Amino acid sequence: MENIHELKELLSLPKDIVITTHRNPDGDAIGSALGLRHLLEKNSHSVKIVCPSEYPDFLNWMPGVDDIIIYDTETEEGNKEIEKADLFFCLDFNSLDRIDKTGEAIMARKDTKKVMIDHHLYPEPFADFIMSDTTASSTCELIVDFAHMIGWIRDMDQTIGNCLFTGILTDTGSFRYSTSPKLYRVVAELIETGVDDYKLQDLIFNSMREKHLRLLGHCLANRMEILDEYHTGIITLTKDDYARFDIQRGDTEGIVNYLLRLKNIKMAAFITEQPNIVKLSLRSKGDFSVQEIAQKHFKGGGHRNASGGASFIGLRNTVKKFKSLLPNYKEALEKAE
Repeated sequence: MENIHELKELLSLPKDIVITTHRNPDGDAIGSALGLRHLLEKNSHSVKIVCPSEYPDFLNWMPGVDDIIIYDTETEEGNKEIEKADLFFCLDFNSLDRIDKTGEAIMARKDTKKVMIDHHLYPEPFADFIMSDTTASSTCELIVDFAHMIGWIRDMDQTIGNCLFTGILTDTGSFRYSTSPKLYRVVAELIETGVDDYKLQDLIFNSMREKHLRLLGHCLANRMEILDEYHTGIITLTKDDYARFDIQRGDTEGIVNYLLRLKNIKMAAFITEQPNIVKLSLRSKGDFSVQEIAQKHFKGGGHRNASGGASFIGLRNTVKKFKSLLPNYKEALEKAE
C-alpha cells in the first residue's frame, strides 16, 4: 500500500467505519470482516459490517456475526450506517459489481475515503487506498499484513485470530491450495494468539446437517459426469434438486472440490441452476488456470485454481457451452502439473 502513512494518520483518531464484502460471502469474506472489525474496535473506532447478502449457516458461531447488517433485508439500517461513515473498508472483492446496490450507496459518498484489501486478479481503482496481492492465500492473510503495516500487530488476540484463521482454512481448503512459506508464518502468528486449530476445523467442517450429506451423495451418485479425455469432471444441480434438498446459501460449499480427489481430474466444474441465472464454480489442479475460462466465457473471474462465472442461457445450454470449450484447453489440461 503506497500511501500507508496517510491511512495511518486517518486511523490515528476514532472514526465511524463501515466494512463491506462481496455478495454471497464465504469464510474468507466474513472472517476478514470480523477480524478487522475487532482489530479496529481495539483501537477506539466504531465499526459496522454491511454485507450485500446473507452469510452461510456454518459461520454462525463466529464472534460478532449476529451484528452484521444484511443490506438485502436491512436496507434502511445499512444506508444509515453508510451515510454516517467516515471511512470504508472493502474486503475480499476488487470490483463494485460484486456488491450491487451496497456499492452504489458507498460510491455515492464521493468524499469519503475507501480502503480495498483483496487478493483477486485485476483490481479496479475505485478505492483511495489499495492493498492488493494476488499471491496471498486469502484476504484474511492480508489483514495480518495490514496489522503489521499499521503497527497494530500487538493488538491481535484469540478472537481476531479465530476469525482470520477461519478465512485462511476455508480459502485454502485446509491448506491444500494457495499455500506459501509466508502463509505458514502468518498461521503461526495466529496460533500464538491462542487459536485452537483443531477446534476451528471441527466448527467449520464438521457441522453438517443430514440433508448436506444426502445432497453430497446425490451429487456424486446422480449428478457427476467424468470426461476422461479432457481430465475434467462436472457436477450439475437443477432447480428441482434445490427444492428437493431445500438447498440454502452455503449448503453446496466445497462440493466441487470432491471432483479433484480423482487422480486424473485436473479441472472441476460445479454448475447450478438458480431461479434467474446459472452459476459456475470452477476449480483446477496445478498450473492449469480456470480464471481465463471464467472471465472470457462466463463473465466471471477469480484465481488461477478457483474461479466463478454465470450464464443466462439455461442449465442444459450452459453445460453444452462449457463442454464445447474443452477441446480448446485439451493440450493445456494434459500438460498441467
